[in-house]
Amino acid sequence: MTTPDAGYRQLTDAGVLRALAHPARLAMLSRLQTEGPATATECAEITGLSPSACSYHLRTLAKHGLVAEAPPRGDGRERVWRALQRGWGSHEPEGEFDPELFEAQNAVIETVLEAASQRLADYLAQADRESREWRQSAWLTHTVLLADAEELRGIAERIEEIIHPYRSAERDPGDAPTGARLAEMHLRLFPRAPRRNRSGPGATAAVPVNRRDGSG
Repeated sequence: MTTPDAGYRQLTDAGVLRALAHPARLAMLSRLQTEGPATATECAEITGLSPSACSYHLRTLAKHGLVAEAPPRGDGRERVWRALQRGWGSHEPEGEFDPELFEAQNAVIETVLEAASQRLADYLAQADRESREWRQSAWLTHTVLLADAEELRGIAERIEEIIHPYRSAERDPGDAPTGARLAEMHLRLFPRAPRRNRSGPGATAAVPVNRRDGSG
C-alpha cells in the first residue's frame, strides 16, 4: 500500500480496490475529494443510506488509507471525515500478472461505470432546465478507432495532457473562473474483444477491416 498524501494515489493493492468496489464507498470518497470534509449524516444524503451505515463505510475507507478524521466542527459531537488524496487510479503493474489484482480492478471499473452512467442519466433528465450555454458545452460522442496498442496509449496520454489542468483534484477552486462547476468526462479507450465465430460456442475469429466503411 502506498503512503497517503495530499495528491494522487495509484492503487495496486487488491484489498483496497475491493473496498472501493462498493457504490456507497465510491460515492462518499468522491464527495470528500470534490467537495471537502463531511460527516456521515452529510454522506447519507448522497448515498441514501443511514448515517450509521455511512459511518461503517467511512471507517472501512479509513482502514485502507483513503480517508481520515478531519478537525471537528462546532460542538464536536459529530465526526468529520476528509479524503487523504484528491484523486486515485489503478493500472497493471510491471512484472508477473496478478489475477487477484486484475479481478479487483475490474470490479472497481464496473462500479465506476455504473455510477457514471447514472450521473449522466441524471443530467439528461434535467438538461432542458440547463442554460443554453451549459447545454452547448456538453459533448457526447461515440467513435470507433483503428489503432495499435502504442497508438491507443498515445491518444490517452495526449488527452490526459489536455485535461490535467482542469481536474478537480489538481485545480484550486480559488483559481477557477466565476461560474465554474463540477463536470465529468467519461472517456473509454479499449480494444474490442474478438468477435465470436458462430460456428462454435467458444471459437473466435479475426474481424476483417473494411477501410472504406467510414465508421467512427
